[in-house]
Amino acid sequence: MAALPPPVFRYFTRVLPEGKHLIGKVVMHQSGMLRTTPKSGKWLSFDAQETVVPAARGFVWNARIKLPLGVHVRVLYSSIAGIGSGRLSLLSVLPLAAEKGTPELNAGALYRYLAEAVWCPTALLPQSGVKWTAIDNHSALATLCVNDLCVSLEFRFTDTGEVSSIYTPGRFARIGGEYRQLPWEGHFDDYRVMSGVRFPAYGEVGWYVDERLEIVWKGEIQNIQYDVFFGPLKK
Repeated sequence: MAALPPPVFRYFTRVLPEGKHLIGKVVMHQSGMLRTTPKSGKWLSFDAQETVVPAARGFVWNARIKLPLGVHVRVLYSSIAGIGSGRLSLLSVLPLAAEKGTPELNAGALYRYLAEAVWCPTALLPQSGVKWTAIDNHSALATLCVNDLCVSLEFRFTDTGEVSSIYTPGRFARIGGEYRQLPWEGHFDDYRVMSGVRFPAYGEVGWYVDERLEIVWKGEIQNIQYDVFFGPLKK
């Protein structure tokens, strides 16, 4: 721990419980708003359950997006061991679209896993495969490699050691049926404590388009459960 860049060391000291045990699984319920493209003027509400399992370097996001007239779309989005998958279905039954294992989807999903590790902080430890490189006293670069796929995110920290934002100059966005690499940024706020773990109850992410950040997802954690803990961290 002491060999980590100073802001990263402060972060783990701030957010991990006394005793510092590895988290095996996180289950959380979210609600919020999203839009399908950075330039869309239409926001849609959603409710979702997300499960994160650091040992698999993976997450599953199961969301219900509300449409007019009582209709909804079910979205299943995941990354497991570096393989991304996405599936959309109308009324949770009728298939609309599906994709799995393309290089762009794999990379984009792993970026999301790394960013959302703020809700499962021990997933950001070196023991969990993350390599930290110092930038300055309030930021550091986190790199995660799974098989032959590597992604890096800049994490920015407050004076008290909490993650305030993340950034990468190039995450794949699917716009108009095609993938484009765009700068991607996320913000986190409203930190709370559950089972001794300090986590942000609010998050938002977006893409830079024409040098302007366009938020496309914003959500709140309604509840979160850290229900599996492994032995103490190695010092």
